[in-house]
Amino acid sequence: MTTVDEAVRAAAVSGLERSERSDRAGWLRAIADALEAHRAELVELANRETHLSEARLDGEVTRTATQLRFFAGVIEEGSYLEATLDRPDASLLPPRPDLRRILRPLGVVAVFAASNFPFAFSVLGNDTASALAAGDPVVVKAHPGHPELSRRTAAIAREALAAAGGPADALVLVEGMDAGIELVRHPLVRAVGFTGSTRGGRALFDLAASRPEPIPFYGELGSINPVVVTPAAATEDAAGLAAGLAGSFTRDGGQYCTKPGLVFVPRGTGFEAALASAAAEAPGQRLLTEGMTSAFAEGASGIAARDDVELLVDGAAAPEPGVSRPTIVATDIAAFLADPAAFQEEHFGPLTLLVRYDDAAPGGELDRALARLEGSLTGTVRHAASDDEELLARASAALARIAGRVLYNGWPTGVAIAWAQHHGGGWPASTASVHTSVGASAIRRFLTPVAYQDAPQGVLPVELRDGNPAGVPRRVDGVLEA
Repeated sequence: MTTVDEAVRAAAVSGLERSERSDRAGWLRAIADALEAHRAELVELANRETHLSEARLDGEVTRTATQLRFFAGVIEEGSYLEATLDRPDASLLPPRPDLRRILRPLGVVAVFAASNFPFAFSVLGNDTASALAAGDPVVVKAHPGHPELSRRTAAIAREALAAAGGPADALVLVEGMDAGIELVRHPLVRAVGFTGSTRGGRALFDLAASRPEPIPFYGELGSINPVVVTPAAATEDAAGLAAGLAGSFTRDGGQYCTKPGLVFVPRGTGFEAALASAAAEAPGQRLLTEGMTSAFAEGASGIAARDDVELLVDGAAAPEPGVSRPTIVATDIAAFLADPAAFQEEHFGPLTLLVRYDDAAPGGELDRALARLEGSLTGTVRHAASDDEELLARASAALARIAGRVLYNGWPTGVAIAWAQHHGGGWPASTASVHTSVGASAIRRFLTPVAYQDAPQGVLPVELRDGNPAGVPRRVDGVLEA
């Protein structure tokens, strides 16, 4: 097995940082093609190791290939480089020299694969795709929940790189908890991408910061994804809302980072009964690992046992060995305000918590509760046409303060691959809320700026040379030239 030091040093001399954008785009597409060519084999492996359905996994292969091709298009378009030119101007005080700024590759990136998306956030997931697109070689720390799949995926990607004329060592795999720690500490690693638990992510984040030369740690951690259901929405479409929420929080066993885990609902509508009925029809699910199954059962029973919580749907009522069933608990605003941290603890599995409110007036109990929300990947408003626009504005402002994506009349599970996408949020959802792990600007995490002053044309990156021979969007003397 490759040691961490061997893996990092091989990646560091792979030459990916010196490659042309057009070549990297071709290599990303070659990896995507190879992934899809081995679809059946990989889906079978993933199904055996993760218990996720073949249909779900088949769709995830498509998503992963789409991400790779998406980033190929991003680097071909070129605006991600933020190429900026300022011409000399001796009349300014101080005089301005010829300045040309661009983003360049950072160096070796360590990527920690996630458990719940064995393709799209794993060996060839968003972090890997965006880092390779940036020109950064990647060392992936495999997730122990799907080791065989990780090894096979890495082998297919390396073979595809070599066959397309690229450097196979631009992607190297390591395994084991100790390897993860050593990887973060390695002096040639320049940044870390992580998707996982708050506890594990925080430990690695602290490790990255405590190095003699600290490095950025881009972690996607725990997220509760609050939802605000307005009185009009709950009254006018209780059954539709209930069916949508039940489908979202139980999807694939509730093992989504965007699962709606905290829902503010008006008291006294038919929504709760409709939700309980819809959730009762949802099938149980084997979670990804035995450890996750035990942790979910312990967390669900713990919150359900509180004196200030009502158990609406008991997932443990009809136990099946190794299977987790939907759980719904409810409390009121007063209890939430008395202990907001406890009610915002993430339960990785099919559980959602309802918080009942009576007062949606300005400055009332709903506003006070929303002001106590922690950082989250998403925030959702479910509203009706008859709702007061001022209420929507207040709910929107409260959610935008803590979440990276605010949705209206949808559900947060499902993250589109797009230029405008943002997948991040305040702590503990992520360690750097200004950055995203999905969408075009995810590439920005793995780039660093350099400004060239009075440089000869021959030493400049082609994207900064006179006449714009690369044809990329540039800002010249403050004016954007697309």
